[in-house]
Amino acid sequence: MNQTVLDYLEASARKNGEKTALIDENRRMTYAETLTAARRIASFLIRRDEGVNEPVAVLIDRNVESVCCFFGIAMTRNFYVPVDASQPVQRVMTILKQMRPKAIISIRNFPETLREEVRIPVYEYDAMMTEEADLPALERIRGEILDVDPLYAICTSGSTGVPKGVLIAHRSVSDFIPVFTRTFGFTEEEVFGNQAPFDFDVSVKDIYSAVYLGAAMVIIPRVCFAMPKKLVEFLDDYRITTVIWAVSALCVAAGFNAFRHRVPSRLRNVLFSGEVMPVRMLNIWRSYLPEAMYVNLYGPTEITCNCSYYIVDRPFGETEKLPIGKAFDNEEMLVLTEDNRPVRKGETGEICVKGTCLALGYYRDPERTAAAFVQNPLNDAYPDLIYRTGDLAELRDDGQYYFAARKDFQIKHMGHRIELEEIEAHLNAVPGVIQSCCMFDEERNKIVAFYAGETEKQELVTALRDQLPKYMIPNIFLRRERLPLNKNGKTDRQALKKMYFTEGG
Repeated sequence: MNQTVLDYLEASARKNGEKTALIDENRRMTYAETLTAARRIASFLIRRDEGVNEPVAVLIDRNVESVCCFFGIAMTRNFYVPVDASQPVQRVMTILKQMRPKAIISIRNFPETLREEVRIPVYEYDAMMTEEADLPALERIRGEILDVDPLYAICTSGSTGVPKGVLIAHRSVSDFIPVFTRTFGFTEEEVFGNQAPFDFDVSVKDIYSAVYLGAAMVIIPRVCFAMPKKLVEFLDDYRITTVIWAVSALCVAAGFNAFRHRVPSRLRNVLFSGEVMPVRMLNIWRSYLPEAMYVNLYGPTEITCNCSYYIVDRPFGETEKLPIGKAFDNEEMLVLTEDNRPVRKGETGEICVKGTCLALGYYRDPERTAAAFVQNPLNDAYPDLIYRTGDLAELRDDGQYYFAARKDFQIKHMGHRIELEEIEAHLNAVPGVIQSCCMFDEERNKIVAFYAGETEKQELVTALRDQLPKYMIPNIFLRRERLPLNKNGKTDRQALKKMYFTEGG
């Protein structure tokens, strides 16, 4: 088995270098061109700094160049941190301060408002492409790379207002991807239609599945997801065979009757994750593409994309839930009660995961790492780490696990993992706000913010826009004279939840 993802790119370039590897709305790149670009990026970086296992930030966009940067950074024995440059400047700066990258790569998208804030080197992609590849140096470093070296860090929402950098090793990806592609019968003939932004770990499956197989990945323009008819046209025109999307993206096509306009003729694999899939939306997809394979995937960023899957093998009624299925090969899912025993049928427990899929931890955050990556309570004989997901699952009479809820206040909204406490941290920083508390209305898919203070709703929205991505801004703001407290003196979230549903939101 390959040690690192670099083996994937090199093998595909050797086998069929002139085959198209990456496509965006502006250009196509073959495997040979992708390898050449990655080598130039790597050579540019090592001539300026030969440090190892350090972060390099990439200001990503929906383009093939971003992927070339990922491979180029990996060739230097460092790891990449994808950062969406379209986020508020303060959010970008918070990520940079937490991760402390030694350099930033900009693909013609460096925000002018950041120039005075950033105190580390910023390299332009076009300038890097003028570099000659230093093959002897790259070969030397290539021989030093370990499969336990970090490959990337995805920054997820953190409860203190500081994002968590989930650090994933080469070994975790190179172990998962062959299993993932084999499980679903993917081949080199696939054309993956990438929906997920590159700072969202769903994209990891698109990138590395395609490159491992020597298949093609098409980066779907962002505008398509605001125009459902254009989206299905794009899928058909580019002969997309496989989509691995967030649930919210699938709902765009189903919810706006896009399939009445056109049905993608080559699409045969539809995989989804990130939220609970509404069966009503799934059934719309199945009615138009009845021969396609539909797969419900489950798993947080900390376990390298997904730890379980369920291939939809029967009709489901609109009020039913989809199971989260069984663990992938070489991964184990433990569902434990509060007293750390495996759940029995009819019981609910926390999903815990073990295997090489586990992240290395949270970058520069030993406390949160130690709290989430813990000794397996079922094993006291030797070190045996598990990751506590904070997700609850119920074991039903059919022997299947079903997602139940979050153990804490983390939610899935618009395909993104969000910690409500991070939103609260920013709300509480707005002048005039005395206290705040957020909840999630799952049925209506809305973030609700309760707050005490004199600040008007529009002032809150304006302030949050400068700090948070759009998907983290509450949909509903409810002002109260004061927020209720429980017997421990903490905000009584249950009382607020009851108040919200009693008053009808």
